Amino acid sequence: MVEDKRNSKTGTNGVMQNLMLENREKLSVSGVVDVESFDEESVILHTQLGVLIIKGEELHINKLNIESGELIIEGDIISCTYTEDGGRSKGLGFLSKMFR
Repeated sequence: MVEDKRNSKTGTNGVMQNLMLENREKLSVSGVVDVESFDEESVILHTQLGVLIIKGEELHINKLNIESGELIIEGDIISCTYTEDGGRSKGLGFLSKMFR
């Protein structure tokens, strides 16, 4: 028998993550581990709960603090989707490459 140790208050394995969307124009994300890629139409993030893909128009990263895991994106936000594989197989993420 497999026991599911997820807790609805703290997410998978006790990890907590928040997404706050304001008027579809400003998205605050906590629990960010790495930024895989970004442009004006999409942002791919590795978070504590998996890969998060944000799609929209005129997207800009307004604030990024990897130490605290906080990110703020502004623009016309169309969707936020969690995936199992965000293309990480190509290698290291944007920030990992930048800070070699």
